[in-house]
Amino acid sequence: MDSGAGSLLLPLILIAIFYFLLIRPQQKKMKEHQQMVEALRRGDQVITQGGIVGKVVKVRDDGEIEVEIADGVKVRVIRHTISQVLNKTEPVANS
Repeated sequence: MDSGAGSLLLPLILIAIFYFLLIRPQQKKMKEHQQMVEALRRGDQVITQGGIVGKVVKVRDDGEIEVEIADGVKVRVIRHTISQVLNKTEPVANS
């Protein structure tokens, strides 16, 4: 076997392994987070990246949501800082 062909094949194999073990799963995770943030609706219980637990009161079009963190205490939060949805509300059925 020619040592030139072997030395070119090894970096390609390493790049493929790197892609499938690191890059692809990260892209999948980002896509899932994007879908979760897009699906936020009023009544969902969420956790922010800062660890604040609250209930979505209002979903705005400008990339923000209003979250009630205590009775009568509402904060505006950037949508993409939501790290987890604890309780998902069901959409209202159109009758």
